[in-house]
Amino acid sequence: MRHGKKINHLGRKTAHRHSMLANMACSLIEHKRINTTVAKAKALKKFVEPLVTKSKEDTTHNRRLVMAKMRQKDAVAELFRTVAPKVGDRPGGYTRIIKLGNRLGDNADMAMIELVDFNEIYNAGKATKKKSTRRSRRGGTAAGAEATAAKAAPAKAEKEAKKEEE
Repeated sequence: MRHGKKINHLGRKTAHRHSMLANMACSLIEHKRINTTVAKAKALKKFVEPLVTKSKEDTTHNRRLVMAKMRQKDAVAELFRTVAPKVGDRPGGYTRIIKLGNRLGDNADMAMIELVDFNEIYNAGKATKKKSTRRSRRGGTAAGAEATAAKAAPAKAEKEAKKEEE
C-alpha cells in the first residue's frame, strides 16, 4: 500500500531532487517554458505553483521564503517583477503541461511545461476580460443575481413579443 507517499522521488536522493527542482523552477521562470520528462514536469508543477502564489504579494517575508526555495536572486526578481503582475487575478493553475511524445534515445515520455499567461498562441484570439470564480454564478451574491437577471431580461422580452404577435 502507498499510504502517505505523495512525493515522486524521481530516482534521486533528497538533496539532489531539491536542487534539480530549484534549478528547473529558475529555468521555467527565466524562459517561460521548458521541455522535460512528464514525471519531472508534474513534480515541478507542485514545486512552482506555491512559489507563484507567494509572489502575488510582494513582501520581504515572501521574497525570503521564495529565495530559500529557488536560490537564484535574478530568478526571484523576475518572478516578483514580471510573472506576479501578469498572474495577479488568476486563482491558481499558473502552469500548463503539454505532452510531446517519446524521446528517441530512451523512449521516455516528454512534456513541455509553460507558464499559462505567457503563451501568446493560446491567448491571441481571446479578449482580455477578468475571469470570475464559480461562486459568483450560483446567484448567492448580489453580483450573481444581477448577472442572472441581465441574462433573463432579453429572454422575457422575446416571449412578450411573441405573445403580442399572436
